[in-house]
Amino acid sequence: MNTQQRAEALQAFIVHANWQNAQQHPLQADASFRRYIRLSRTLDDGSLQSVMVMDAPPPQEDVKPFITVAEHLCAMGLSAPKILQADETMGFLLLEDLGDATFTQLLQQGMGENTLYEAAIDTLTALHHHSSNASISIDEYDHSALMEEALLFIDWYFPQVSGKKASMDEQKSFIQAWLEVFNQLPVLPATLVLRDFHVDNLMLLTDREGAARCGLLDFQDALLGSPAYDVTSLLEDARRDISKSLRTQMLTRYLAANPQYDPEAFMASYRILSAQRHCKIIGIFSRLYERDNKATYLPHIPRVMALLQQHLQHPLLAPIADWLTNHCPNYLNIPASLCADKVA
Repeated sequence: MNTQQRAEALQAFIVHANWQNAQQHPLQADASFRRYIRLSRTLDDGSLQSVMVMDAPPPQEDVKPFITVAEHLCAMGLSAPKILQADETMGFLLLEDLGDATFTQLLQQGMGENTLYEAAIDTLTALHHHSSNASISIDEYDHSALMEEALLFIDWYFPQVSGKKASMDEQKSFIQAWLEVFNQLPVLPATLVLRDFHVDNLMLLTDREGAARCGLLDFQDALLGSPAYDVTSLLEDARRDISKSLRTQMLTRYLAANPQYDPEAFMASYRILSAQRHCKIIGIFSRLYERDNKATYLPHIPRVMALLQQHLQHPLLAPIADWLTNHCPNYLNIPASLCADKVA
């Protein structure tokens, strides 16, 4: 389907949903193939009504996982956008509009960090305490899935810094190093893991109470895995600097509210999954630039690398630290090709 045919199909979906007379406001694109359009119209009483359209073109995107997770989150009393209408075959969704008050925007406007991060931590606590949090038919975030993501580092960043692709032996030893690390992961009760739980994807809904005040976005890639993953996603944000004191406060708040987890086991999971996530993100940001010509994320690589380096000092991550020392000793020297100020 070409661009014109896709546009005509989208308009047909909007007409079928009876929003054909609304104004259309495209939102800024993200790193995926999805795009969002806000539809707004003025009602007879003068009030403004709006909804969101998700345009997720197949085969690159599939709206079914989004629908599954959104409905599960709503059933648990959390604030995912309600699905108002769907065309799963074409990849169109009409969604409840949760507004524009993302945590990112509110922080830029001067709202206190503690207020927002406490709300996010409390929402994770509500999710992890809910008896149905893992009662959903989705894949597990197992060692295989974690390994596949960690390999993005060697597939996309390693060639940039080394000037060559990793050899078969280097790939095998990289995998072996991560297997040693993953085998140290404590077994914690599995929960729904949203995977991109950070300030860009969280919204403040002032007309709601409790955990429902935190609106949730971008969760279509959710899996069943460790409760530590979304905590690290929030507190070790690739796009935003977070002070050590705030991170410590929020970890203390989470652990105090979740006595079902042994603190040492939780923090071991947190540290390992943080390092895995940082390797993944460095690989993804490198791929976005090299393959997709998207330089937007390059300025974040130094931050992510610094976060990774902190965890590599811990004995749990010694196999990865040793591999980098032996096979990629210059990994901290981000190549000019991945430096934002070098991009034309």
